[in-house]
Amino acid sequence: MSEREQNEQPQRPVRVMVVDDHPMWRDAVARDLGEAGLDVVATAGDGEQAVRRAAAADPDVLVLDLNLPLKPGVQVCKELVGANPRLRVLVLSASGEHADVLEAVKSGATGYLLKSASTEELIDAVRRTAVGDPVFTPGLAGLVLGEYRRLASEPGPAPGADEPKAPQLTERETEVLRLVAKGLSYKQIAERLVISHRTVQNHVQNTLGKLQLHNRVELVRYAIERGLDDA
Repeated sequence: MSEREQNEQPQRPVRVMVVDDHPMWRDAVARDLGEAGLDVVATAGDGEQAVRRAAAADPDVLVLDLNLPLKPGVQVCKELVGANPRLRVLVLSASGEHADVLEAVKSGATGYLLKSASTEELIDAVRRTAVGDPVFTPGLAGLVLGEYRRLASEPGPAPGADEPKAPQLTERETEVLRLVAKGLSYKQIAERLVISHRTVQNHVQNTLGKLQLHNRVELVRYAIERGLDDA
């Protein structure tokens, strides 16, 4: 099947789970997402409930508040992404504190949106998160990229003599990885390289598999450690 034929295949709605301890807010978000054509497969009001229901509902995207009873949102994110690296987490929080943003990203969140965002911005963010794009409230993306660079500058464990040789990436995979490290979204990468959005996704997934990495955070750190963001 050609790439064009693959792109024309009907796709199932994005499966979403909404986690927030305020019932009215949670129900409103779930309703707005459902009316936009997204498949809201579950909701939860506390951290422990979120972990149980997410394991059963198998959502593509978790819309997650950080301030949860019984188990904090960052712990929920860490546990669920650790168990299922395919899961995308979009934090939807009232807090714009830099420490909260960085902690969420380090726990495996794909993006971070403030609750002051409009319904249209939230729906767009969920759809973009589902395909792996990092979505951040304006002003937070630069903060996160700076943290990637800081982490990459920290000394890691010395490579052992028996360390296996680094996997060989194709020229295109390296090109995509370089643009990911510069903070570009998948859509921006596709436009720059004149390829489809899905092709960018495939290159990123192949690269993650070759490097035995689990998410975009690890991928960007890998790229920055090798100076690809300056290339």
